[in-house]
Amino acid sequence: MKNLDVNLKEKALEAIKSGNAEEQAEVINQYFETIAKEIDAKFEGLENETDSKILESRGFRTLTKVENSYYEKLSNAIKTQQALSDVENVMPRTVINSVFEDLENNHPLLSEIDFVNVTGMTEFLVRNGDVAAAWWGSLCGEIEKELATAFKKETVNTYKLSAFLPVCKAHLDLGPVWLDAFVRRFLSEAIAQGLEKAIITGTGSDQPIGMDRNLAGSVVEGVYPQKTAVEIEDFKPTTVGNLIANLTNNGKRTITNVIMVVNPVDYFARIMPNVLYQNANGVYVTSLPFPIKFIQSAEIAQGEAIFGLGKRYFLGLGSTQKIEKSDEYHFLEDERVYLGKLYGTGKAKDNSSFLRLDITKLGEIESI
Repeated sequence: MKNLDVNLKEKALEAIKSGNAEEQAEVINQYFETIAKEIDAKFEGLENETDSKILESRGFRTLTKVENSYYEKLSNAIKTQQALSDVENVMPRTVINSVFEDLENNHPLLSEIDFVNVTGMTEFLVRNGDVAAAWWGSLCGEIEKELATAFKKETVNTYKLSAFLPVCKAHLDLGPVWLDAFVRRFLSEAIAQGLEKAIITGTGSDQPIGMDRNLAGSVVEGVYPQKTAVEIEDFKPTTVGNLIANLTNNGKRTITNVIMVVNPVDYFARIMPNVLYQNANGVYVTSLPFPIKFIQSAEIAQGEAIFGLGKRYFLGLGSTQKIEKSDEYHFLEDERVYLGKLYGTGKAKDNSSFLRLDITKLGEIESI
């Protein structure tokens, strides 16, 4: 999408989140139309196409019989204003899987964490990093006891995440393949925005616990406190080595790579100037003493960073597999808004997997 469209998207999503949807209906309508037209352009001439290679080349999926049937029933229900509860089939699991794949492919942070599709589950077994899952010893009743403490159960339906889904009646005639692309696009974009902020700085109150939260801190009305920020001034071996040492859980785990989540402004103004240098051949290369994967996110405050072990953050996300009509948003005349509701939970697997950093001393940001 062009930069103008990206700005339009941000304004539209912010209007809905802030409750000013009706006041900013024009901006929201423009955004919806932009997405629909983008999909229309790719879909042109494919109305009756069944060749999977041709569909894939344009970014569409070849639907299964179950998926095709579901979208036909969903489309008919929307056209006739039939209650969606009358649509017998829930959204096929394959559609949800595809949405989650899109999320991981298009959002680096989600691909770096332990992101699990828990649709249909209520509990998920997670390895307890403080206890060995295998050991030598004599055969006795202690084995069962040790195994019981080596893993812990996470309740995965703790929180709910609602993603808006605007459907214009004029586009329903384009058929199931178009509707599938539209549904997946909007679900993935709406979900991603909510997830990324929760992963980074979720308070734990009606939402996941973020990477920057202190799991051992005093919880007030369900809110976990932020960790005290560690100030860094450079990426020298002693600086980076000391940070990583604090991630080893007192020497109980080895570390081969880490992630660092930063605001886009900080990445270009503070991080990049500190990690690149020009070699004798005039080529810019990285000067880091240890592999660090930098991830840009608009959901983290400028001047801060999250430094840690991506796979040590568990996010279980599932879908109710039902789309419901929303009575909350009424900002378009010929368009109804529906909600795709998801459930899940998320938090670091232990309190030493992530550090909150203060990176303001890495450099000043100059306005141009």
